[in-house]
Parts: sequence; structure tokens; C-alpha cells
Amino acid sequence: MNSGQPIQAADEKYDWDWTSQRSGWVPPALDTGRPSAARIYDYLLGGKDNFAVDRQAAARFEAAVPDLRRGVRANRSFLERAVDTMAGEYGIDQFIDFGTGLPYTPNVHEVARRRQPHSRIVYIDHDPVVVAHGRALLAGEPGVVMLANDLREPSVLLDDLETGGWIDFSRPVGLLFVGVLHFVPLDHAPGVLARYRCAVPPGSCLAISAACRTGSDPRLVALAEAMYAGSGTDLYFRTSAQVGDLFEGFTPVEPGLTDVTQWRTPSGGPLRVRALAGLAVR
Repeated sequence: MNSGQPIQAADEKYDWDWTSQRSGWVPPALDTGRPSAARIYDYLLGGKDNFAVDRQAAARFEAAVPDLRRGVRANRSFLERAVDTMAGEYGIDQFIDFGTGLPYTPNVHEVARRRQPHSRIVYIDHDPVVVAHGRALLAGEPGVVMLANDLREPSVLLDDLETGGWIDFSRPVGLLFVGVLHFVPLDHAPGVLARYRCAVPPGSCLAISAACRTGSDPRLVALAEAMYAGSGTDLYFRTSAQVGDLFEGFTPVEPGLTDVTQWRTPSGGPLRVRALAGLAVR
């Protein structure tokens, strides 16, 4: 990777014409009649990039899972602490945020640059509306890019990252899978993680948070699965052992795999529908 070049300069395979005043580029059409997992998450965080249908869906989810909002905010807090730890304790200055969703302040690049001012960040999402919105907000931010890729296709994604020069895979990388792997089928995720693990060198870090059925209220787990399926997005709960297996090849760092509300900075008791979180180093 040529670190002296602006990261956007290499992005020739992606359409950046929409940033020009003379462009005729039109963003993907918004389906405001169907809830979006990304916009629901944005609403639960207190964001404004959502519609009535998303707020209505969120209200139904919260009625079924009363501590849902606290869980979403704890998950976001874990992301910020994990990035800060990677940058501050391990010197990571390049990150890949998989399934990033809609931008929310502080973003990964803002947190990382408190510790490593020249950090590069690649945001990944397969939702074209999320990508369009992210690009609009991040345009002109040096060393930051939003790419349209699906984390479930690691060979394609890694090839795009290497070909575009976004990530230098000879140096440690911070891999962020925060609040996204519970949308990946149970039998598919380990192979996906193994492919990314093989791509990064020793010293790289991995952060994961994922919905967990172990210790959760079974009735609420069933409700959450059914309600997400009704919104067009399947939700997969893992056992604590299955979440732990996702870290294969990495060494957990203190405090290990914990409830997302308890990682390093406890924030209330465990959730009725749990999410586990952890950070590990290769």
C-alpha cells in the first residue's frame, strides 16, 4: 500500500461521481415501507437516519425484549472501547469494520485517531442505501472509505481490499465484527472468520459481539428470532461455546468473552437477551 496517496485516489472501481456537483448519479431508491435492520439499530442508538416503519418495528421489538435498547447501546460502547484498545494498547492503525451500518458519532475512525492520528479505516456494508449514505457523510475524509461488499464473501472482499490498496496486509489489522455475525448462519460464520484470520499477520486484533442464547430468556430469544424474520432479516443466536469458537486462532485478552454490558467497563447487569463480546490478538 502506498501510504502517501489519498485513499480515495485508488477507488477507481467504485463510483465516486456522485460527489461532483455536475454528477447525474442517483442514490439507490429507499424502500420506506419495509423496516431495515440498519435503520432500526440507528433509531435504538438515538440516531435520525430512520423512518416511521423502522421506529414502529423497533417499538414492537422493545415491547417484546424490554432491554433491547440498553443492549444496542452497550454493543456500540463495546465497539468504541475495542477500537480504543486496539489502537492504544496494540498500536493498530488500520481497521476493517464489517457490516458497519449507518454512520454514528463517534465513528470508528474518530475513535482510532484519538490514539493513532493517521489511522485508515475501511467501512464495509452490503446494503446499497447504507453505503450511499455512508459515502455521503464520509466523503473527503482522508484515509477513510466505505465499500459495498458482503462480509460473507471473504475472497471477493479481500481481493477488493488488496487490489484497491485500502489495507496493507503485511502489517497488523483490526477486524471488527460488532453486532453483525448474528445475521450470518451458524454453520457459515466459522469458515468466513477463518478466511479473514488467514489474511492478517500476527499482531492483528479481532473484536466480536454476537447474540447468545446461553443464559438468555428462551421465550424472548424465540420472539426476537420470529420478529426479525418478519422484518426480512434472519437472526441467529449462538451458544456461548459457538461464540467462543469464532475466535479460533486468536488469543483472548482480558477480560475474555463476557456479556457485552460487562466488557472492561460494566454498565448495569446482564441482559435478558444476551450478547457476548470479546477482543483477541493473533
